[in-house]
Amino acid sequence: MPLTRVTLRQFEALVAIAELHSFAEAGNRLGLTSSAISQLVAELESVLGFRIFDRTTRRVALSSAGRDFLSSAESVLRYVQAAEKTADDLRNRAAGIVRVGAPLVLASMALPAAIREYAASRPKVVVRVVDTPVDALIDHVANGDLDIAIGPNRATGAHVAGTPAFDSPWVLWCAPEHPLARRKRVRWTDLRDTPLVAAGRDHERSVAQMRQSAPPDARITSIDVVDNVTTALGVASQGLAATLTPGYVAALAHPFGLLMRRVVSPETIRQVCVYRSLSRAPSPAAEGFAQFLLEWLPQWNERIMETAKT
Repeated sequence: MPLTRVTLRQFEALVAIAELHSFAEAGNRLGLTSSAISQLVAELESVLGFRIFDRTTRRVALSSAGRDFLSSAESVLRYVQAAEKTADDLRNRAAGIVRVGAPLVLASMALPAAIREYAASRPKVVVRVVDTPVDALIDHVANGDLDIAIGPNRATGAHVAGTPAFDSPWVLWCAPEHPLARRKRVRWTDLRDTPLVAAGRDHERSVAQMRQSAPPDARITSIDVVDNVTTALGVASQGLAATLTPGYVAALAHPFGLLMRRVVSPETIRQVCVYRSLSRAPSPAAEGFAQFLLEWLPQWNERIMETAKT
């Protein structure tokens, strides 16, 4: 029996007639004439090789074989409707899996809050957070391990695009008893004899670049490096050193009891970007979440910086 010749419209006609016991009413439901419904049933019966309905002048009823076959037709339609709904969700960015990479602070503080808010309107979109070092973000987007990445502005190459989300100034974190805590703002010259600890090689390089771009009399001394930003904050909280980070690290710094001081003369800004692949078409779910992040992240940063001032 070559069921490849069976159409969904034939199954829809079968189910409608079985429920309504009328070719005319089934036609009204499907937007077809009675003759068109009759033609669909005749074609289906021809393919199946048995009569589906017993017809009388007063009523249409399923034949014995038709009753046995009805559940199979209904199952096919349910699966098709489910597939249709899934396609609609995917097309409208309402369903799918999105892999988002970010370094520690953004992965632990920004992304979970963003996901919770996004889930309120897109509950079928599953966002998976992938802890990713800053140095690996671009490569993971380029090779397809990540759909989206969030992190500091970096060279992207030809296969990845970075869209700016927000700017964050580099700031100094110090314990309340630290000598620089009494100042509202700190100049680079004030850091020349201040022990500093940096979190990771990315921060070390950033501080080194700022140090080299500063005037000779404002260049700060060498710094210690730890792997994790929370370790740097912990060291600073004990007054052993101060640490320099982008301002959005305030999301992690407050529990350590640290004070934030803007570093000026000159002020250095770190730009945070949302990265996407240029060589692969994004899924609707990934594109939808990326657009959400570009609107949501600046607001999150503003809230974090306002909190840090209090």
